[in-house]
Amino acid sequence: MLQKIVFMGTPEFSVPTLESLINSNYKVLTVYSQPASKANRGQKIISSSVETFAKANSLNLRTPDDLDNDEEYNYLQKLKPDIVIVIAYGKIIPKRFLNLAKFGFINVHASLLPKWRGAAPIQRAIMNLDIQTGISIMKIVEELDSGPIMYQDKIKINEKIDTLTLSKALSKLSASSIVSALNKIEKGEARFQEQNHSEATYAKKILKSEGKINWNQSAKKILAKINGLNPNPGAWFEYQNERYKVWRAEVVNKKGNTGKTIDDQVTIACKEQSIKIIEIQKEGKSRQLINQFLLGNKIKQGEAIS
Repeated sequence: MLQKIVFMGTPEFSVPTLESLINSNYKVLTVYSQPASKANRGQKIISSSVETFAKANSLNLRTPDDLDNDEEYNYLQKLKPDIVIVIAYGKIIPKRFLNLAKFGFINVHASLLPKWRGAAPIQRAIMNLDIQTGISIMKIVEELDSGPIMYQDKIKINEKIDTLTLSKALSKLSASSIVSALNKIEKGEARFQEQNHSEATYAKKILKSEGKINWNQSAKKILAKINGLNPNPGAWFEYQNERYKVWRAEVVNKKGNTGKTIDDQVTIACKEQSIKIIEIQKEGKSRQLINQFLLGNKIKQGEAIS
């Protein structure tokens, strides 16, 4: 039995996997998470989802600002973990740490590696119009997300799925797979296969500047951006010097002058086809379904949208 498990994770995405571990026969001795941070304009201190869960379940918690220090190295060295499970921790594991666990550091990554290594695999898969993604369970090595893989599971992507929805689905997939993976490792049945590094692609961090919609793209590409950036940072456009965030939309097979509304229902012509807005949020206001929005706002046919 793997008696000494250390878990490293930070966002809500990581929580179901941690919950799956503590509900199994395995024992999680220590949980690592990024420290609480200031959020929003009020600068309120917000704990990570993993920290909140760990405290609620009386788990031993560590939240160092920097993992790469002698204190954390010595702590793990003395603990002598059998295995360390890492899922969306958000910090690079220092090279010298990787030999501290008997069976190494195992990472659950939200893509079908070697595709979409890096910080934003879920968003990039949607924005790239991929038809599927999944999870990969792999051994951590020095180079980012490039370790040998022992398990993958796939999930389909369609034009109605956004990052929040897909993230929840992949999180559940991770949670349902981790115990089985640990069982194989414990029994010596795990088979790790090297990635084809020549096929690697990288999911760079999402920038707020990416949110602005370019109507000279196809409607399918724009919808992929809307879905991929939902909920954060969100895709948006400007109309009469005010910003509007698009929460939901759909592609309609209509044509018109690119970047202009083709009806009074905020359907906007793109390079190919058009985007019909379903849910919208005016800057400084609450999000609304388009019918509710139009009761107090008028964007007439033929208006230029930038």
